[in-house]
Amino acid sequence: MAQIRPGVRHLLRHDVTNIEAYPAPEPLEEFARSLGVDPRDVLKLDQNENPYGCSPLVREALASFAWYHVYPDPLHRALRDRLGRYVGVDPDQIVVGNGSDELIELVLRMCVEPGDRVISAGPTFGYYATAAQAVGAQYELVPRGPHFEIDPDLLAAKIDARTKVLFLASPNNPTGNATPSAIIRRVLDMDVLVVVDEAYFEFHGQSAVELLKAGAQNLIVLRTFSKWAGLAGLRLGYGIFPEDLLPIALSLKPPYSVSQAAEVAGIASLDDLDYLRSNVERILTERQRLADGLAGTGFLVPYPSDANFILCEVVGRSAADVQARLAQRAILVRRYDSPRLENCLRISIGRPDQTDRLLATLREIA
Repeated sequence: MAQIRPGVRHLLRHDVTNIEAYPAPEPLEEFARSLGVDPRDVLKLDQNENPYGCSPLVREALASFAWYHVYPDPLHRALRDRLGRYVGVDPDQIVVGNGSDELIELVLRMCVEPGDRVISAGPTFGYYATAAQAVGAQYELVPRGPHFEIDPDLLAAKIDARTKVLFLASPNNPTGNATPSAIIRRVLDMDVLVVVDEAYFEFHGQSAVELLKAGAQNLIVLRTFSKWAGLAGLRLGYGIFPEDLLPIALSLKPPYSVSQAAEVAGIASLDDLDYLRSNVERILTERQRLADGLAGTGFLVPYPSDANFILCEVVGRSAADVQARLAQRAILVRRYDSPRLENCLRISIGRPDQTDRLLATLREIA
């Protein structure tokens, strides 16, 4: 809970001091400084970044762009046009955001009043809870099944007149599994706005966009350039909306939240799809090798993944201890202590040499 001085506390919304901040990992530079090592020597496998970085065309485009002193186009017309071709939808259905996090917040501001309910299927991406609490919503997680699958009947039972938004991450973070289209179709029959978060779409290929193109009016699909395109540091995401919601979304969104640099990088990424898709294929190949290696440690049980990370249950020892021992050797992985994930680690897919270093260290720990 945030600590606020009494002199200004009465000016705040009564509920904001109870919001739980999203538990973002320690910055790379701070972690490296704490160990006394160069940041380049840290093996960072805790935030699902792309180990191959961005396209070379992005670096060239950013270096040659001459208009950083000018405000960006608030409608991002050039980028939306390119995204329309990439996704296969009318560009007028696309909203560009400062990462998909901004679009999560935008959807909630569009739909939710204090006291309304927002639900998701958990365990899942933690920022849904933070963003929902920020608009005064009641947030509830409906438990996933034994294989982290979604039970649409359980979701339907939780929806009432105050339930406005349902977030479904597919592939899901941190469990890695995608939700079949048939389940999403069933969910769309419910009286709620369904937001399918496809941050890891490019690593799986299945999309709910086809349902949107088929006429679904209560569906929004979110995506990001952070993972597959290696632009996590530039913050660029986009959403595909039903046409009726576009004017409202654009009226609520800050006009200049997406920078010139992010838009330039996004367009350059879409100019180099073959390169980026080849990196995705390399990550998918390495994902299988890493899964086999993790299973061979004797104390990690990897779950199947459709994304660029693997969730592992730690058996016979403490996940906190394993994480700490890796950190001592300048290797960062993500640990969870939420329900169903009490002794789990999530490990991002790295390059082959990074996989070798991680597995060698895990064997040493074992």
